[in-house]
Amino acid sequence: MAEEVYIKKIEDIIGIVLDQKYDVRIDRHRSSFLYRGLPNDAFTLTTSIERNCKDKWSELEKSILRNFAKYAALHMPDLKDSVWKQLIIGQHHGLPTRLLDWTYSPLIAMHFATSGEHLHEMDEHNGIIWKIDIEELNSLLPQKYQDALNREKAYLFTTDMMSSIVHDLESYDEDMSNQSMVFIEPPSFDERIINQYSYFSVVPKNIGCIEDFLDKYTHKSMKYIIDKDLRWEIRDMLDRLNINERIIFPDLDGLSNWLKRHYFVKESR
Repeated sequence: MAEEVYIKKIEDIIGIVLDQKYDVRIDRHRSSFLYRGLPNDAFTLTTSIERNCKDKWSELEKSILRNFAKYAALHMPDLKDSVWKQLIIGQHHGLPTRLLDWTYSPLIAMHFATSGEHLHEMDEHNGIIWKIDIEELNSLLPQKYQDALNREKAYLFTTDMMSSIVHDLESYDEDMSNQSMVFIEPPSFDERIINQYSYFSVVPKNIGCIEDFLDKYTHKSMKYIIDKDLRWEIRDMLDRLNINERIIFPDLDGLSNWLKRHYFVKESR
């Protein structure tokens, strides 16, 4: 079961940032953890297609991806050749998909755990940071997927690696059942992907609840609950570290949202 840790003091987050281990093989410190930040402790680990299409998502997914590839052909004609590219490009541009976003950076996760809500509601909800161990999750994969990672000396799949193993989502769902899921590293096709240090989990249709899956099959997963009274303090700290909307969304929208929050005037208590 995923361990829950309540963050009540800003000093408590240091342990999250410094959580890496020494790897004797390379004489360096490395982390095998991925993170996901959520701005409200009522939010669950739910994919965008599940939020959009509810319990009909598995029936509608093929139509969504087919039409996305068809109408996006003017911009990316090779999308029709890879369902994995369809998922990643679609997710990046707001298409409802079965992908779930993760980041290698705990600071980026802290950003998403302390933003994303109306500014006047920032201190009304606790934030959440989920931490998972990619090595532990890879150990749950069917052998042919583990073999592919070992051949490439990799911890995460690329779209090309996935295409060499499985071509369609039906076969993928059959391979994964409800006991494992693949994590994909997206190609660095724009600054947002790079700056967010993004990765995606491809959630199989047979995993109805991701939290239940983590509770049942993992031992290193953790859920950090950030006290609502800390959120503004952490946000101000992240600004000093240059972790903000301007960097994470490097366009005019990100710049505007950063300035909006930076100059937001809180109501007097």
